Amino acid sequence: MHKKLNHLGIIMDGNGRWATARGLSRTEGHKAGAKTVTRVLEACQKRGIHYVTLYAFSTENWKRPAAEVAVLMDLFKSYLDKDVAELQKKDIRIHFIGDRTRFTAEIQRQMKRIEEATRGDETYHLILALSYSGRDELVRAMRRFGKDVQSGLRNPDDLTEEAAASYLDTAGLPDPDLIVRTSGEQRLSNFLLWQMAYAELYFTPVLWPDFSESDLDAAIDSFQKRERRFGTVTESPFKTETTVS
Repeated sequence: MHKKLNHLGIIMDGNGRWATARGLSRTEGHKAGAKTVTRVLEACQKRGIHYVTLYAFSTENWKRPAAEVAVLMDLFKSYLDKDVAELQKKDIRIHFIGDRTRFTAEIQRQMKRIEEATRGDETYHLILALSYSGRDELVRAMRRFGKDVQSGLRNPDDLTEEAAASYLDTAGLPDPDLIVRTSGEQRLSNFLLWQMAYAELYFTPVLWPDFSESDLDAAIDSFQKRERRFGTVTESPFKTETTVS
């Protein structure tokens, strides 16, 4: 019986290299990557994957050249205006995780409007990680918990794993089952550090703009072949023998 792949996380990498290999600007690579997002989301819906988290822009990405960041911001605004509006028609609830305070007031308003507009859609969920990093998320979560302790709403001893998770950006969402990274790099790059504790990892050399349905199927097939034990064993490795006297 196939394992249920309920939540897929993707570290979308390789837009710049894809463009460079074709003699194009990095901007064209990001545009091509945005088209891949739409294609992959449709493929995930067909395969019954109900949660997809996309690592779109990390906190470290703010350090990129100002011109490239400006282009990315324009792409985000365009994506939020056009592509996300189309997603709303497909019963997809949209979540944003990350430190959104670093975005312009206009983009923040777009995020809030989209989250409110899709709040009633529960069949599929798209989680966009923007201005996000796992360490930053954990720091912000600890600060929120600390403020609740200061205000008397919490005691320090209340901090269980479940309580800690409730302060994360992903509170209320299931942990990812599978994390895919494109472009051949084999690192996590500060993505969902808490949530991926037991996720399966899959690395592919395919650059994100070239990532196709067949590439998605290859990742899913790899996931299906793995045994997920979550720290336990399916059968005790120690066998006892019973002797009859």
